Amino acid sequence: MTHRVLGIDPGLASTGWGIIDSSGTRHKHIDHGTFSTDSKELPERRLLSIYREITSLIEAFKPSGMGIETLFFKKNISSALPVAQARGVVLLAAAEQGIAVGEYSPVTIKQSVVGAGGAAKIQVQEMVRILLGLQDIPKPDHAADALAAAITFIHHGSLWLTVSAVL
Repeated sequence: MTHRVLGIDPGLASTGWGIIDSSGTRHKHIDHGTFSTDSKELPERRLLSIYREITSLIEAFKPSGMGIETLFFKKNISSALPVAQARGVVLLAAAEQGIAVGEYSPVTIKQSVVGAGGAAKIQVQEMVRILLGLQDIPKPDHAADALAAAITFIHHGSLWLTVSAVL
């Protein structure tokens, strides 16, 4: 059975997304990209823009699952707040459409994609390229991170998708 997964790397300024189809141990890249919000807009307008973009992606690609990176900020908590708001809007859109969501720390994503929680960003990007059979590393970086989140959902969330398909 093939499952379609949407990966999200959330951000208020720029959100990365990636779509992967998975059947057993085979992963197929469908599409990826980013969308940005205008920093001159009010925060609520920017969040509405993110919500509309995510809803549009869900309607266009019809994923059965979503992988999203959790917040991880060591130093500047104020920079985490806009990302948290963006994550909330993404999670709302997923819940509204009944999509299974897996939330993963950066370490978990690195372990899932590379096999080492301390992997460098370029190592993760290269493994995403290899796992999806792409010629080049996906760009921009936020899209590559989103694809990594989707791969992690496939590795960690496939049992949930199997159970939900039976129900």
